[in-house]
Amino acid sequence: MSAPIPPAATAAIISGPTEDGPIAAGRPMKTKPADAHNGPFFDDLSVGDRFDTAPTIRLSDGMAAAHHAIVGGRLRLAFDTSLAKAVAGAAAPLAAPAFVWDISIGQSTSVTQRAIANLFYRGLVFRRAPVIGDSLTTVTTILGLKPLSPKPDRPPRGLVTMRIATVDQEGRPVLDYCRCAMLPARSQDPRPAAGETDLPGAEFTQAQLLEAVSGWRMEPLRRAVPVSSHDGFDAGSTYELAGGDVVSSAPELARLTMNLATVHHDRTTAAGGRRLVYGGHTIGLAAAQLTRIFPGLVTILAWRDCDHLGPVHEGDTVHSSVTIERCDVLSGGARLAHLRSRVRATDLSDKVSDVLDWRLVGLFA
Repeated sequence: MSAPIPPAATAAIISGPTEDGPIAAGRPMKTKPADAHNGPFFDDLSVGDRFDTAPTIRLSDGMAAAHHAIVGGRLRLAFDTSLAKAVAGAAAPLAAPAFVWDISIGQSTSVTQRAIANLFYRGLVFRRAPVIGDSLTTVTTILGLKPLSPKPDRPPRGLVTMRIATVDQEGRPVLDYCRCAMLPARSQDPRPAAGETDLPGAEFTQAQLLEAVSGWRMEPLRRAVPVSSHDGFDAGSTYELAGGDVVSSAPELARLTMNLATVHHDRTTAAGGRRLVYGGHTIGLAAAQLTRIFPGLVTILAWRDCDHLGPVHEGDTVHSSVTIERCDVLSGGARLAHLRSRVRATDLSDKVSDVLDWRLVGLFA
């Protein structure tokens, strides 16, 4: 991708196996205050700080089933072992992309335990497609710090941008992306912005997009997917489902993915006294809706960007509108579809608000 971070930074984050495990230890964190176990404040952080202590997580059948019960989804390769073997040579079903990125994001929340909100993601790309039974380990590196202008009616706060790199049990890269969160600050004293803070949407080469699916055979999928799913697939077309999805089991998903952000667990820490739904929950429901709109979707390869436009709460119902922005035909007939999913939430009082703007790339057989 035309990453906001130079390639050398990737090499510093992702490494091969070492005596200490699949990811090399980062530079030591500076001494933290006594309450560091509750997560850092904005002004405790410096550009280059690395967090690599989140537990390694094995992608099990049980976790995949629990995740699916909360967000749904109908990607065939995540359920059909025979098809996964025929297409990808896998000995087990593929882990659903939403399951993988939710675990990775959860492992990055050592930085954002005190988060007020998550603002955006940039440049998420799958380097490999994990299967059930693989294990994921994640390193989070601070890229940028941007204090927000003080206001008399709110505590001090700032924006933190992070680079997140996830590898499997053999040290092979799985995910690479950036995200931005808002954290409270200890002091009103201004500090200058530092590092990379305003990250543009990513552009990917075809080789980057196809790295995770190199060697996959599309013919078995073409036989499995209804012929009608290949019709009317035109750039500029917009699709909406007749119904939405209720947001349920929000704290359960946060626990499943080891997401530490207290605003997803404790309503007393959230603005307005209502727990915020973990952003991955909203994205996961939007991804599940994609699989219903497009039964021929093979997998999600990458996100150019994803912006959280507003809060989501448990009990809301989310609807998505999906536009095909561009479609590239590959040799052999498979297609890369550049999609934009706009998601709105309807709360229990029937108030409708825009909550997500997500641009992604999907693979079709």
